[in-house]
Amino acid sequence: MIRPFGSDEILFLFEAARWTSVLSLAALALGGLFGLAVALARVSVSNVLRTAASGYITVVQGIPVLILLFLAYYGLSTMGFDLPPLIAASLSLGIYASGYLGDIWRGAIESVALQQWEASASLALTRGQQYRYVIIPQSVRIALPPTVGFLVQLIKNTSIVSIVGVVELTRAGQLVNNATFEPFPVFLSVAAIYFIICYPLSLIARRLEAQFNAYRAG
Repeated sequence: MIRPFGSDEILFLFEAARWTSVLSLAALALGGLFGLAVALARVSVSNVLRTAASGYITVVQGIPVLILLFLAYYGLSTMGFDLPPLIAASLSLGIYASGYLGDIWRGAIESVALQQWEASASLALTRGQQYRYVIIPQSVRIALPPTVGFLVQLIKNTSIVSIVGVVELTRAGQLVNNATFEPFPVFLSVAAIYFIICYPLSLIARRLEAQFNAYRAG
């Protein structure tokens, strides 16, 4: 029986949007953890670590996120690791995020003025103390705008996980469309919900970038 598209269906879409948010935050947390390690390795004094981190970033950025999802969900299952769709989606998106966040944060660390490194070294701080007390606090300010901007892209990329059956916003739209056969209002509503989630983040990213530029100019 074909159902009309109404308030119940819109409510279902908003409920599914919560899973989009959960998946995005899980991928951001996992990607942030790995990305920080990649960024620190990328600016390490060890040539081996720098080379390995650079290779990792190149590989991750050179592979479509959809292929990472297929490798996590279908590829690992052939090796005996049968991951639930939500875990496989979080893992693949986390790996995808780590490659880009690692590069963003590497750039932020390297953009800290050389004088800051020299001043902290003159205080006999260890490498770890330099990062903790001097470099990381300054690089966070630099990295925050592009990180928020990347989060917007990450939220939109969660739409691909509908392929493996995770009922996030896009998959919910497909289910509602199958029940109502009204694709225009259904996917217009899906687009509107994505906009409601992403547009404020885009504004935050622009404001942070403007504040950072004003700070540097001052």
